[in-house]
Amino acid sequence: MTVKIKLKNSEDYVLIDDHVYEDINNHPYLGAIDLLNNLRKHSSGCAVFQKTHKNARGTYTTETYYLHKIIAERYLMDRRDEENNLACNANGDKLDCRIENLEWRSKKWVSRKRKTRNKLGYTGVRVEGNRYRATIYKEGKQINIGHFDRLSEAVEAYNDKSRELFGEMGKINKLRKEDMDK
Repeated sequence: MTVKIKLKNSEDYVLIDDHVYEDINNHPYLGAIDLLNNLRKHSSGCAVFQKTHKNARGTYTTETYYLHKIIAERYLMDRRDEENNLACNANGDKLDCRIENLEWRSKKWVSRKRKTRNKLGYTGVRVEGNRYRATIYKEGKQINIGHFDRLSEAVEAYNDKSRELFGEMGKINKLRKEDMDK
């Protein structure tokens, strides 16, 4: 059974398994701080509990508890290894914290799946003059994929190379409708 928990600062809900809900509420510390009734949506999109307190130096410190990480550490430690040590949501929904949706992934995988911050909005593609250049990195080394007249060609070339180098773990750009003819 799944429990929906309303977030304090959002209209969104976080999903967790009913037995996890009971376990966290009955935990000596997590229950005492009323973690599940004080969850917020973090700027990263995750469900968090944040606690601010004054430290010995007179400044304030904020502790942040990520719900998906707490659950993964309590229920999935047997699946964690040296390389795959970051708790992630398998379906990409950061508010779906059911055990079946949590898994451990590598820092490399998470980095490749991160949303791009470049001006075009596509990982590995940039403008050079009046053309588009596609590049990708593997093991810290830049690989030049090529120059293209059309944005859509550069995006597809990047995607092809990403699949070739990284398989299902590769970053795949989703071409926006408005860019299909560019």
